[in-house]
Amino acid sequence: MKNILVLCTGNSCRSQMAHGYLKALQASPVANVYSAGIETHGLNPDAVAIMAEDGVDISAHTSNHVDEYQGIAWDYIITVCDHAYENCPYIPAPGARRLHHNFMDPSKVEGTPEERHQAFLEARNQIRDYCKDFLEREFKG
Repeated sequence: MKNILVLCTGNSCRSQMAHGYLKALQASPVANVYSAGIETHGLNPDAVAIMAEDGVDISAHTSNHVDEYQGIAWDYIITVCDHAYENCPYIPAPGARRLHHNFMDPSKVEGTPEERHQAFLEARNQIRDYCKDFLEREFKG
């Protein structure tokens, strides 16, 4: 089994959604998936809700700091926001494939409940598509 780390600033929203999809979209178990932040902000309830709308339950996830996973031999480290990419502490992972994609942060969107829901929906769908493409490319479906 390969080990995948999804990294974001606070491990509350985007990395949690990617974590959920990377687990749920595996046709057969090919990788252990972890998510972490360079800070911990707690699990975002809107992220939990938008994932549930797509049938993926992340309600039991926890917000973890990247330092909690020292010693794991990473095969992939995926950063999902520019802040984490630019400020992440050194993660010793010789041979790990490091990937980066900056997804917009739906938790920063202000407005009506409908506008906030739309922001989470757009971010979720972009993350889902990215995770699906990643799994198909790296694990051939």
